[in-house]
Amino acid sequence: MRFGLVGTGPWAGIAHGPGLLACPEVELVGIWGRDPAKAAALADELGLALGAAYPDVDALLADVDAVAFAVPPSIQAELALRAARAGKHLLLDKPIALDVAAADALEAAVAASGVASLVFFTDRFVDTSRDWFTHVRATGGWRGAWFRWLSTLQAPGNPFGGSAWRREQGALWDTGPHALSTLTGALGPVARITAVAGDGDLVTLIVGHESGATSTVVLSQFAPPAAASFDCTLWGEAGLVPMPPRPDGRIVEIYATAAGELVRSATGGRPTDADVRLGATITRLLADAQAQLNRPSST
Repeated sequence: MRFGLVGTGPWAGIAHGPGLLACPEVELVGIWGRDPAKAAALADELGLALGAAYPDVDALLADVDAVAFAVPPSIQAELALRAARAGKHLLLDKPIALDVAAADALEAAVAASGVASLVFFTDRFVDTSRDWFTHVRATGGWRGAWFRWLSTLQAPGNPFGGSAWRREQGALWDTGPHALSTLTGALGPVARITAVAGDGDLVTLIVGHESGATSTVVLSQFAPPAAASFDCTLWGEAGLVPMPPRPDGRIVEIYATAAGELVRSATGGRPTDADVRLGATITRLLADAQAQLNRPSST
């Protein structure tokens, strides 16, 4: 399937571009970015043919069957809407949008056009995590879970440290989608969410699931380096079952897995379990949490 890549930032060079090239079902034919020089440089870095850096996004859309996005969420929501209306399959990054109206519009456009969609919620495409999801769903009896991700955008050498949207939106919108994807994958849909702000971008979420389980989420993008950590653990009748840590150095393979699943969804007509509908649901939950954080304190 012929793919175009939209975006030229660090994530495009680390995961999206190499991942598309590593997927045997994908032919990466072109790249578009807001900076033509960066698009040309990335095309050269990936070893694409001369002319693979497109000067116009609509020209890229005309030449491909599917589009992978590696741009900030607000830009992705606008361009993915255009791509869906043009009949192109969508490999989206998370969050799919930063507001409910944009997420709803994209979900509706995908449904109306009949294209396939997939959101790259990373842990849904990691083999060890998938084994964990299968195990915990089959086991049952879970009362709750905790999810903690403390990261350090400010650390020297962090490739995402210069990401303006991550710094502006904070952990809720960057790592929050991963938390909600993972917890809904393990414990089922969310019935309610409560958000409490902490220092800086620190946020704590209490998530009530339709199953009756309750999970908690603690997130920060600017934790002290000594506190940087990740943990997701379910608890219940079977005891404590932690999710295996995400393997290092395999992001290209993981992204290639996601791309292949989008192709098979598009050609087989079966939606994935991480399509635009899940992306829109998670955007609604994040928007609910953000609205709570924005309310003036009563104390």
